[in-house]
Amino acid sequence: MALPLLPGPDQTGAPHNAPRRPQGLRLALLGAVATVALTGALANSFISTQPAIAETSAQAAPAASPVSFADVVDHVRDAVVSVKVKITETADASDSEGDDDSDAPSSPVPHLAPGDPLERFFKRFGEQGAPHQFGPARPHTAQAQGSGFIISSDGYVVTNNHVVEKATDVTLTTDEGKTLHAKVVGTDKKTDLALLKITEPGAYPHVNFAGATPRVGDWVIAVGNPFGLGGTVTAGIVSARGRDIGAGPYDDFLQIDAPVNRGNSGGPTFNTQGDVVGVNTAIFSPSGGSVGIGFAIPAETAQSIIATLKDKGSVARGWIGVQIQPVTDEIADSLGLKSSKGALVADAQDNSPAKEAGIKSGDVILGVNGERVDGPRDLAKKVAALGPGKKADLLYWHDGSEKTVAVKLGSLPDDSKAGSKPAALADNSALTGLGLKLAPASSIQGAGSDGVVVADINPDGVAAQKGLRVGDVILEAGGHAVSKPSDISSVIADAKKDGRKAVLLRVKSGEGTRFVAIATNPAS
Repeated sequence: MALPLLPGPDQTGAPHNAPRRPQGLRLALLGAVATVALTGALANSFISTQPAIAETSAQAAPAASPVSFADVVDHVRDAVVSVKVKITETADASDSEGDDDSDAPSSPVPHLAPGDPLERFFKRFGEQGAPHQFGPARPHTAQAQGSGFIISSDGYVVTNNHVVEKATDVTLTTDEGKTLHAKVVGTDKKTDLALLKITEPGAYPHVNFAGATPRVGDWVIAVGNPFGLGGTVTAGIVSARGRDIGAGPYDDFLQIDAPVNRGNSGGPTFNTQGDVVGVNTAIFSPSGGSVGIGFAIPAETAQSIIATLKDKGSVARGWIGVQIQPVTDEIADSLGLKSSKGALVADAQDNSPAKEAGIKSGDVILGVNGERVDGPRDLAKKVAALGPGKKADLLYWHDGSEKTVAVKLGSLPDDSKAGSKPAALADNSALTGLGLKLAPASSIQGAGSDGVVVADINPDGVAAQKGLRVGDVILEAGGHAVSKPSDISSVIADAKKDGRKAVLLRVKSGEGTRFVAIATNPAS
């Protein structure tokens, strides 16, 4: 089951707006506050009830000592710093809402469970019983903690964006306990990276990014400030590469099992040569503590972004203006593609480079500048890396054949526009076999004039299993615009006659436009 990436930035924690998570396992950003893992040598407490085995004349060879990372740690630890951030926030009524473990910054109002009789009292009168001012909420100061590492002798420091986001003051603490002041040079929210600069002049110990990507199984060492403890070293291996954890369109994380916890955010993961292979960012955990699954931004990604932040203070990415989704086997079959490689265009935005080049919904982008595209994430990375204003040749699948078109890339907007959700819909007209009740959009207030609205759905039916929900608007079926439920029935019937196993529905929802492949014979 896909789980959301949850905020957990800091020791007192700068709060982050994030979707509510399930009660069980979670993905958490690495913020701060501590727990100490205790281990005991339990073997000696067990008493054998078996007869003793006679000793042989030959003595057992001494056990080999485990590998030591002491030399590497001595070499790098002076370049790793604890990051402390002051944040000015405005408290409002929503501050007390949310999950119990949301790591909100400390405030005069105690944390109370929703519905607690004292909740209203404290929100109105504050901790000491003094009346709150009415009208605009009062700003208050919170503190966040994380980790970072120095990458140049003149004092440039790498950390996570979520550690220093909205910072009004940043201080660093070295392994020797010295306090340094720093300023934020630039941040990149999409990769969760930030670049700081120490304001005091001097020659600082620093570390380098690794020139080679680590292999799965290689040893790694994490150094950072978990739970505010500072200067903590843990070790493990690279468990996997190229992880997509749903943090953004450019996810390409290293998965490591070196224990990292809240407060390790922005800290380095080293290889055994003392070079940085990753920037620790998130963990997968039921409680916020390490369970052996951590995620780090790869060095090659961090190095490129940090160089841009140092030069320009921000990152500008190439943009073609399409909503894309993976090509499943069913979608590939319905479009006549031989493989499920590429990125399916769910929608081409108005006035975008893709729209102006003639790319339409239902097309599949197969390559960029002669390089084949594996999927949506690969396409997003390739286009973003080219940068605004650059020209790119896109290879795409349209109406059963490959085509090539040249586009001039735009600049990726800072914020995507969120669509509004359709209003409540009436129950009308059933489509047999799919578990759907549909209605013409024109007959439903607020649904628009195009397409067919999902008015009701069987939660155990085929359509629900494909992700359709009440309120979705089906705009096209099999590449044809639809305006009434019978249009969809006709397209499915024709596809079945032609021997096709699935039909593509183009669906619009509050989250955007996407394609859904529906089987032509749901009962099979």
